[in-house]
Amino acid sequence: MFKKKLIDTKSSPSKLITLIKPSSVISEQFKTIRTNIQFSIFDKEIKTIAVTSDIAGAGKSTVAANLAVAFSMQGKKVVLIDSDMRKPTIHRFFSLSNRDGLTSLLTDRTLTLASMIHHTPTENLFVLTSGIIPPNPSELLASKRMDELLVELEKDYDLVIFDLPPVMAVTDAQILTSKVDGTIVVIRKENSTKDKIMQSKILLQKVKANVIGVVLNRKEIDEDLDYGYYGTTD
Repeated sequence: MFKKKLIDTKSSPSKLITLIKPSSVISEQFKTIRTNIQFSIFDKEIKTIAVTSDIAGAGKSTVAANLAVAFSMQGKKVVLIDSDMRKPTIHRFFSLSNRDGLTSLLTDRTLTLASMIHHTPTENLFVLTSGIIPPNPSELLASKRMDELLVELEKDYDLVIFDLPPVMAVTDAQILTSKVDGTIVVIRKENSTKDKIMQSKILLQKVKANVIGVVLNRKEIDEDLDYGYYGTTD
């Protein structure tokens, strides 16, 4: 059975704007990003998406969580997976325990996916936390067990969204982006440089990651918004 965890949206972090204020301008921008993702690949259905960033502090986890909410509101059965096993944060967004999660599934074959999944009060939205921080995150993500888990996830859900570490920080992002249908890179306006962005692009190209777009975070626009732009990589 799925783990039942009620979330009081009034006390949820303000970063989950798509839950707290679903009709806000910011929420509408996440819906626009959702639409652009759907049109980014014409000849193949996108089942798995990785969200990463060039460097730390770009807001990738916030983007991943709000995109998961946006897709679930469209009627898709979505699971958001915290695969940043070095600095996990998704459990905090949903006020969940991080005692068990992805790490547990990758290290203990007696555990089932269903037993680790949290079913949120938002219809069609599920969460798999990272679990305890392991000593070998990159090896776990590269394992055969991870490949098996991907197959299982694609069968059970319409869309799987992975929150990954920054590309330039560790190899984890390169490993998993090589396995998914599409990758989104989050860039924070005041933190990133052209050199860092180009280095991230090269690292992802080396593993043939399918980068379908970029989210520019903290872009200056007319209102006091956190998210402003989604661009394709063409």
